[in-house]
Amino acid sequence: MQQQELIPHLFRTEYRKIVSVLCAAFGIDHIELAEDIASETFVTAAETWSIKGLPENPVAWLYTVAKNKAKNYFKRSALFTQKLAVEIKRTVNSVEAEPEIDLSDKSINDSQLAMMFTVCHPCISAESQVALALHLLCGFGIPEIADAFLTNKEVIYKRLNRAKEKLKAEQIAIVYPAPAEIESRLETVLTTLYLLFSEGYYSSSQNTVLRKDLCFEAMRLTYLLIENEISNQPAANALLALMCFHASRFDARTNEIGEMVLYQDQDTARWNQDLIEKGNYYLNLAAYGTRVSRYHLEAGIAYWHTRKEDTREKWENILQLYNQLLIREYSPIAALNRTYALAKANGKEEAIVEAEKFKLEHNRFYYSLLGDLYTGIDNNKALQYFKRAIELTSADAEKAALERYMDKLSGHLKA
Repeated sequence: MQQQELIPHLFRTEYRKIVSVLCAAFGIDHIELAEDIASETFVTAAETWSIKGLPENPVAWLYTVAKNKAKNYFKRSALFTQKLAVEIKRTVNSVEAEPEIDLSDKSINDSQLAMMFTVCHPCISAESQVALALHLLCGFGIPEIADAFLTNKEVIYKRLNRAKEKLKAEQIAIVYPAPAEIESRLETVLTTLYLLFSEGYYSSSQNTVLRKDLCFEAMRLTYLLIENEISNQPAANALLALMCFHASRFDARTNEIGEMVLYQDQDTARWNQDLIEKGNYYLNLAAYGTRVSRYHLEAGIAYWHTRKEDTREKWENILQLYNQLLIREYSPIAALNRTYALAKANGKEEAIVEAEKFKLEHNRFYYSLLGDLYTGIDNNKALQYFKRAIELTSADAEKAALERYMDKLSGHLKA
């Protein structure tokens, strides 16, 4: 790999590790210091490697430079003796000593887990948790996060700064929760990772590479939870199973020119069987214990969607799982998806009666569902609903898919 390709790659994979370890060492009040040192490390790499060439072990080189920059900072900064001494006293013999920056694999994993619980603290909003996770745990820059949220860089910059200031004001410690706290704290972390995955999987961004990166970063962080004995809980395994099942169909959701392909039209040969098998593995691991989380139910629904056969058994199972999910936690989107399963299991007429009760007048999914349900029953009505869905849709890929259905329906009407 050439230097111009290697440095961006290493920034994505190593920046987050360096930041997590430095944040754990410095404390919540000095997140920006950790980010600055990590950023300076990569600037030094770009300058040095362009002159001297790539080192034998670029990752080890980065870690050594990051450690040295941290130590040099302490030597020249009065901040060390005035403010940081108390925070790091537990790790050093005296205030004059240098702190130990441990970038071993175990320290990196432990620091990232501690940071995960910190940025997912309930004192900050859900969207701020996702943005901070993308920035500090995944190494995404502000322009990339703005792209993911379909907003501008200034909004993301302010969101990140407000979240950091809130964590500082609340004096949230960057530590892994005690075993007794894991269950209550884990729910917030899982919600954030679920939202992070959803930002990628359901994003309207045209940047397909970014969308996949968001999904795989969410999966990586969920896997970190499972690798830790204390946080290896059934709900975490169920969430990873859900992610695997959804990600298995990622490539089939768009065609060669980037247009969206609806589930019923997907080429099942493009489904990733390795990810489906991994999803089955983690879903089996999630089966122990007595508590059924929303992730268990959603993973079950996603599992049945990886079954290629379009059978009544498949859709009846999906329908029952949606029933349980809606009893547990109602959401309009889950209700719409249940109605589609109802149509497949019991027929479109019954589903239309249910769907028309929702009256979600400003929801594009509602109108596209009605368009699908009325197709073959009243194609003129179906066209009206698809047209309304297009009016409410901003994503070009979704518009193109709906327009294809309208063209197909119009052709049937003319025939």
